[in-house]
Parts: sequence; structure tokens; C-alpha cells
Amino acid sequence: MNFLAILLRGISFIPAVVHGIEALFGSKSGADKKEAALSFASAALSLTDAVTAKQIVDADKFCDGLGRIIGGVAACLNASVWAKS
Repeated sequence: MNFLAILLRGISFIPAVVHGIEALFGSKSGADKKEAALSFASAALSLTDAVTAKQIVDADKFCDGLGRIIGGVAACLNASVWAKS
């Protein structure tokens, strides 16, 4: 499967990852929760394998982008009814 398909499938799981991390680490800081979500998402996307296969040429920029997606999902969830329940 090409990397774009894997990436898009991985991104579709980010809301569930953010929700699960919130349930597990609710009392931790936002930065800790973001780091945990980033670690989980990176593992789910097989980030190390993608870097080795040269599908990702700049791992730092990729992780920064993935962190922004996670932060955006968290911001959307925190602004929604989900956060109020």
C-alpha cells in the first residue's frame, strides 16, 4: 500500500487516539497528552519504517505536522459538546 493511503488511514484514527489519551491521562498536562498521542500515532503509522524506506525524508517536520493535526483535533474536541460531558 502506498504511503499516502497509510497516512490518510492513520489520520482518520487521530480523534479516537486523542479521546483515548484524554481518558487515560486526563490529569496530565496538555503537552504530556499531546506527546503520548504523537507517540501512539507515530507507532500506528510505522514512522520508523517509513523513514527507513525513504517515504519520509524529514522525520522532524513530519512529526511537527502530525503534532499540529493532533493539536487541532484536541482543540476541536475541547470546543465541542464532547468536552462538556
